[in-house]
Amino acid sequence: MRYLRIGAPGAERPVLYADGALRDLSGVTPDIDGEFLAGGGYRGDPAELPMADLDGHRIGAPIARPGVVLCVGQNYAAHAAESGAPPPAEPIVFYKAPNTVIGPDDDILIPPGAKRVDWEVELGVVIGRTTRYAASPDEARECVAGYVLSNDVSEREYQLERSGGQWSKGKSCETFNPLGPWLVTPDELTFPLRLRSWVNDATRQDSSTADMIFDVGFLIWHLSQFTVLEPGDLINTGTPQGVALGGRFPYLSAGDVVELEITGLGRQRSVVKG
Repeated sequence: MRYLRIGAPGAERPVLYADGALRDLSGVTPDIDGEFLAGGGYRGDPAELPMADLDGHRIGAPIARPGVVLCVGQNYAAHAAESGAPPPAEPIVFYKAPNTVIGPDDDILIPPGAKRVDWEVELGVVIGRTTRYAASPDEARECVAGYVLSNDVSEREYQLERSGGQWSKGKSCETFNPLGPWLVTPDELTFPLRLRSWVNDATRQDSSTADMIFDVGFLIWHLSQFTVLEPGDLINTGTPQGVALGGRFPYLSAGDVVELEITGLGRQRSVVKG
């Protein structure tokens, strides 16, 4: 199944896409949130739900504000190389403020005075059940509610030069995590997935989850040894090569258009504004 949320920020309503039709979920759940996902999502007959349509409404992030956004750095071999770093021996983990999460077509805002804003197409993983001390990557993989297209927008000066040793300063600015359009249940996807990004119609990233150093099951297993993951939490699993940090492309400027796509997870289009 595929879930999405439509409406103005803070007033989105939940929608199910199944059998080629959009169905209104607002009579079943107030939102696509941790409680709904922990219950296994929608288990009934989609045909019993009233029809819904986008009708020109804004598409919001496909999940309600997560309790936590956990991110993994340098998790693609080629991206680690373009960053000038060896592949990490174990996952590099940092936090991103949950209030960075916005809709897939919402504007990306450049912080005042920032000059090194970067794009990062990423596979996002949404947790569906409380996960602590998972016994194995296979067990951890069973805790996935679904997958989502995520843009881990970054300000590299804040991240690397003004970080104080942590990356979160460069990751947590307003609008720095466009998400969606869909939350897609695992049964609809076949790995590996192709990830792509464009800036002003020019290709920036074109890679595959096959280049991931640590796969989804390993990441959830690993994270669960250090923190309790809860339903509705979001994990950004890293970006492939082709970001501005690699030195081949300019950083984002006001007026740029950033587009992202992952196989089966849809496409985003964000306009950069100063």
